[in-house]
Amino acid sequence: MSRLRLLSAAALLAVAANSHATSFVVTTDAVVNALKATSDATSNVTSSFKDDKIVLAARDDAASYVASEGDIRGVKLESAFEHIRQQAPQLNATDAQLAQAILTL
Repeated sequence: MSRLRLLSAAALLAVAANSHATSFVVTTDAVVNALKATSDATSNVTSSFKDDKIVLAARDDAASYVASEGDIRGVKLESAFEHIRQQAPQLNATDAQLAQAILTL
C-alpha cells in the first residue's frame, strides 16, 4: 500500500511541476509580447519623427516626464503628444511610451 501512495505522490508532483512550467511559459510569452509592442511603438515614433522640430523641442520635457513617472507634464511635451497623435493616428502608444520614444531621438 505504501508503494501505491508513493507512486501517487510522485504523479501528483509531476503534474504540479508541469502546470507551473506551463504557467511560466504563458507568463513569459505575455511579457515578451508586451515588450515587443512597446518596442514597435517606440521604433515607429523614432523613425518617423527624428527630424521633427516640435518633437525634438520636447526632449527636456520628456525627460522630466519620465523621471517624475508622469507627474511633470511640460507644455512642449503636450504639444509633441498631440502632434504625434495627429501625424500617426494608427499609433496606439501611451504617453509614457511616447515620452520614452522622444528621449531616444
